Amino acid sequence: MTDQDSRLSRRHFVGATGAATLTGLAGCSGGSDGGDGGDGSDGGDGSDGGDGGDGGNTLEVLHAWTGGDGARAAEALVAAFEEEYPDIEHEFNPIGGGGNQNLDAVVANRLQNGDPPSSFANWPGPNLQRYEGVLGEVGGVWESEGFEDVMVQEAVDLHQYNGAYRGVPLGSHRLNCLFYNTSVVEEAGVDPDSLTSVSALIDALETVQSETDAIPMTHGASGTWTTTQLFASTMLGQEGYDAYMSFIDGSPDEAAVRATFESLAEILGNYINEDASSIGLTESNQNIIEGNAAFIHQGNWAAGAYRNAEDFDYDEDWGFKTYPGSEGMYMLHFDSFLYPSDNPSPDATEQFMAFVGSEAAQVAFNQYKGSIPTRTDVDMSQFGPYLQETQEDFANADQRPPNLQHGLGVPSGTMTTLNDVISSEFSGPYNVDAATEGFVDAVSN
Repeated sequence: MTDQDSRLSRRHFVGATGAATLTGLAGCSGGSDGGDGGDGSDGGDGSDGGDGGDGGNTLEVLHAWTGGDGARAAEALVAAFEEEYPDIEHEFNPIGGGGNQNLDAVVANRLQNGDPPSSFANWPGPNLQRYEGVLGEVGGVWESEGFEDVMVQEAVDLHQYNGAYRGVPLGSHRLNCLFYNTSVVEEAGVDPDSLTSVSALIDALETVQSETDAIPMTHGASGTWTTTQLFASTMLGQEGYDAYMSFIDGSPDEAAVRATFESLAEILGNYINEDASSIGLTESNQNIIEGNAAFIHQGNWAAGAYRNAEDFDYDEDWGFKTYPGSEGMYMLHFDSFLYPSDNPSPDATEQFMAFVGSEAAQVAFNQYKGSIPTRTDVDMSQFGPYLQETQEDFANADQRPPNLQHGLGVPSGTMTTLNDVISSEFSGPYNVDAATEGFVDAVSN
């Protein structure tokens, strides 16, 4: 047993699977305005953690990091927390399911039933609208820890809702990523650095298909979120920053949306794995690790799985390319923890929130998750060459557009509608006309 395993065994690390049923949580179901929180503070008198006493309650933290890119990162986070706060009794409960779908359902039911966890992993930005009236304030933690002075500006802005901080960021992912298996692309004679447009990517996929037995682009579509995410990167790369921002801001260019779906239909209809509809991210990404596929589009959590794989090294066995056409841009995503009001363990939860934003937590988690710290004062020497390059790309990016699928670009209700359109119109066969109409309608103001 390792030292880390020994530390983990001293507390509960509870596994939970499956999805609970979402049933009309006021202020917590997809994109509604809540109504019980007026100003969005907490819907009651607990926005500051009540009277400050925990009453002996255990710190309970929910998250969804169970796959190859997340389990080790979550374990490292727990171990670091135990080292910092050995006297706090806790349960870190992982709830499996891609794209936070199962976690969201469990959290929604818990909040609806008046049984909030101490904290839960989720996304800031417009995503906070779904929790109108049920999140407390953690501005005191931001102030006491000096987070405004050390966090990237987007983190400062997007963790505020209705005039107060509602959570703390743990790390930042980049979503406009294309990863590849170096042996496969070399066998095909494809130079990833030459792929500077979506059309060039499609040509490369055709080359892989004709020159090798490998899957040109592996895709896990058992959940619709992966395709919605691919739409966003393809639109950004093919139609450009302005068209993408107009789309998420509610003024979509129908021709740009249609052109994006036309390219997606060509990719998904010709160059992905036959079992795409029955597998998820982890299984799909395994095709890269095992040399069964040339390319995958994913957020850079995919690189977390590569780091955790045995004998699979950056630049030797796998490589990274900014999604073709989106060079100079960093599509932004945050992993964060939110603070429910009527908190069952306010003192311990505030200590946990302070920990989440600390250097110790952000180093422990992000080096295994394939993400970078949101703090600007972290020594990146512990992160390896790929994440060091990612941090440099973030710092030097011309634009940092918010992601579409993971909470920063559109409210959760809009995101749900977009995923419904993918499910009904763009999961094979690929109906470009219907998908275009559905996406335009979903985001239009």
